[in-house]
Amino acid sequence: MTTSSSPASSYTSIVSSLALVALGAWAASSGLLGTILSYREDILYLAGQHLMLVAYSSALALAIGLPLGIALTRKPLRYHADAITQVINLGTTIPTLAVLALAMSFLGIGAPSAIFGLTVLTLLPIVLNTIAGLSMVPRYLVEAATGMGMTDRQILFRVELPNALFVILAGVRTAIAINVGTAPLAFLVGGGGLGELIFTGIDLMDTSMLLAGAIPTAMLAIVADFAIGQCQYWLIPRGVNPLR
Repeated sequence: MTTSSSPASSYTSIVSSLALVALGAWAASSGLLGTILSYREDILYLAGQHLMLVAYSSALALAIGLPLGIALTRKPLRYHADAITQVINLGTTIPTLAVLALAMSFLGIGAPSAIFGLTVLTLLPIVLNTIAGLSMVPRYLVEAATGMGMTDRQILFRVELPNALFVILAGVRTAIAINVGTAPLAFLVGGGGLGELIFTGIDLMDTSMLLAGAIPTAMLAIVADFAIGQCQYWLIPRGVNPLR
């Protein structure tokens, strides 16, 4: 399973943006917008916590996932790649709440448990796309680099990774969007974030409070997806970028 950018993913982003605009218009017409804005100080404070959780967990997932994905395409681990990715896949097959509860049992209540759970959830797309991107590099390029006398390290950094970067960034894009959308669950283990407004709104049956957490979360996910998509478009050279 790989995750790559395509016109379909762009259409999904556009549909999500239009849905968010429609939700905002409905909130304004129904009078909920004013009530939602009354939580603006809480929204700003909790959005900061939300972004911190996403930043730390995404950084950890990248620090683990990229080297692991590269290692699984090298000879010592290549034949065990399927088994190892299936182990990593447990992080997505096990319900997120169960992962958070497990983390809370040995890390305690608070941000560390939330960061651990989000890291586990974010890891799989990064690893899979790193493996897929490196596996898709044409063998004749590697053979040509070998013929030029390049070492394995030089081939990896000068030939394989530049050609695989588009697919790798597609996995990062998917992983971070999922991370932003799942981070509200951190509230359930005392991690803070916009989930505080969402779950408190559910408990109190307060629609405006729920939307005060849900709408910023959706906006953050769309902005993160758009920002990484732009990096994917502009930072990857034209010759190896199928979008240009």
